[in-house]
Amino acid sequence: MSISGWVTIAAFLICVIAMTRPLGGFLKRVLEGERHLLGQIFGPFERAIYRIAGVRADEEQSWSHYAFAIIVFKIACFVVVYGLLRLQASLPFNPNGMGAVAPDLAYNTAISFLTNTNWQSYGGETTMSYLSQMLALTVQNFVAAAAGIAIAAAVIRGFARRSAATIGNFWVDLVRVTLYVLLPLCVVLAGFFVFEGVPQTLLGSVTVSTLEGAHQTIALGPVASQEAAKLLGTNGGGFFNTNSAHPFENPNALTNFVQMLAIFALGAGLTNMFGRMVGKERQGWAIFSAMSVLFLVGASVLYWSEAHGNPLLTSLGIDPSLGNMEGKETRFGAIGSALFAAVTTDASCGAVNAMHESFLPLGGMIPLINMMLGEVIIGGVGAGLYGFLLFAIISVFMAGLMVGRTPEYLGKKIEAREIKMTMLAVLCLPLVMLGFTALAVVLPAGLSALSASGPHGFTEALYAYTSAAANNGSAFGGLTANPFWNITLGLGMMIGRFFVIIPVLAIAGSMAAKKIGVPTPGTFPTDTGLFIGLVIGVILIVGGLTFLPALALGPIVEHLAMLRGTLF
Repeated sequence: MSISGWVTIAAFLICVIAMTRPLGGFLKRVLEGERHLLGQIFGPFERAIYRIAGVRADEEQSWSHYAFAIIVFKIACFVVVYGLLRLQASLPFNPNGMGAVAPDLAYNTAISFLTNTNWQSYGGETTMSYLSQMLALTVQNFVAAAAGIAIAAAVIRGFARRSAATIGNFWVDLVRVTLYVLLPLCVVLAGFFVFEGVPQTLLGSVTVSTLEGAHQTIALGPVASQEAAKLLGTNGGGFFNTNSAHPFENPNALTNFVQMLAIFALGAGLTNMFGRMVGKERQGWAIFSAMSVLFLVGASVLYWSEAHGNPLLTSLGIDPSLGNMEGKETRFGAIGSALFAAVTTDASCGAVNAMHESFLPLGGMIPLINMMLGEVIIGGVGAGLYGFLLFAIISVFMAGLMVGRTPEYLGKKIEAREIKMTMLAVLCLPLVMLGFTALAVVLPAGLSALSASGPHGFTEALYAYTSAAANNGSAFGGLTANPFWNITLGLGMMIGRFFVIIPVLAIAGSMAAKKIGVPTPGTFPTDTGLFIGLVIGVILIVGGLTFLPALALGPIVEHLAMLRGTLF
């Protein structure tokens, strides 16, 4: 470890804090329909979209109609993306002659991108045409992220409104987030990437002669635009197989730092938007503080693990100060890769600049834990906030039981309906993560795809299904997906997305209909250090009780075996 490494982590967090309030204010103005500069410029386009689509911007929806609109939209997205991938060999903008994507892979990819997971069982530059990259995948990077932010806004309205029957209009929220937030930010970020050397072209691959006289084919394409969308929308799908470890996606240390900031930007801003929309900005900072504590603990442990290096190599005389550089970019070092891994798994992004399978056991365990906790540490755009609110509901419920009072959050009583919906949303994730892992490690079709045996092979399987259910999309790297994995991972992505969204919207509808009570001396405050500590404790206890046995079978026992000189 080094001082510069800790300074990097501190500088990153300071930059995130500086972005949070301005982005939160802008997001609130956009989603509440307030006046803002971009609205004056793009307002005619917004109104034209509504006229073409037959949407009335002044009509709001109940929670059930809001959820139905999301499901209809996602079904349409699946059909379009699946069709484009299956037909790409016959469609234009295919200079490298890519063939049709196999049915199981097209199914997996379509679900992956519409659920904002962006798990990739393929190499982008060897599988997808430019049209598929742009019209299928990049478009989903926008609309999947916009849908997540829209859902978060609907949930916040449920807590902010009183005696209301509606929580907003999905189509209006979707259009506004895409038009006023994601598109402008992505244009700016893509321009920065192009300036730093990221390609943005429709030309085909280039063949060059190497210094040894051999010929090498260098893939190009519209990379910068997809790169910006994948980061700001916490999607993570890379244009190239090696994702942000590829110099055409992530050319230097500056772009690496900016990419991490882009991953956290909107998720952090949504916490401030929450505080503003409920009329108590301190509430948003309390949520952000809890997320930041969890982030710092995870990033510190991950950096500590990777900076010390493998003790077996140290015993052979290799300098331990170099850290564990296996599977990492020499351009970024242990701190650049460790921090990136913490950020991308905290934020449900899935972009990677190192191979997580090459991390030491404890280092690889931290990304796993980040996802197992529901990715509520900043989280995916929208998903992180409403996932955190589920734990906030559990926390105030427990606090109410401890003092013998009816639990309240933001002046609204938490009753049986909200607790039932909360538990449905919270329990569906471990069901997928652990259930599918158990199948994969006993069935031949599952075992045949693993590249390692023993606890490391178990962790490969556990990581894959955890990543799918948490809608993260990163992978350990040693898994070779086959039809069994493509199908089951696709199911895991759908369950992890929609079995959380629907209960969360039901909670929003129930809370919106309630009156806001007047605080009393017995009201448990939810903007203090006590609440921050309580919700952190609830998150860790729930995660520990649920996943510790699985972690003990994987990275923990692998770490103990490594200390005794055994590798897998």
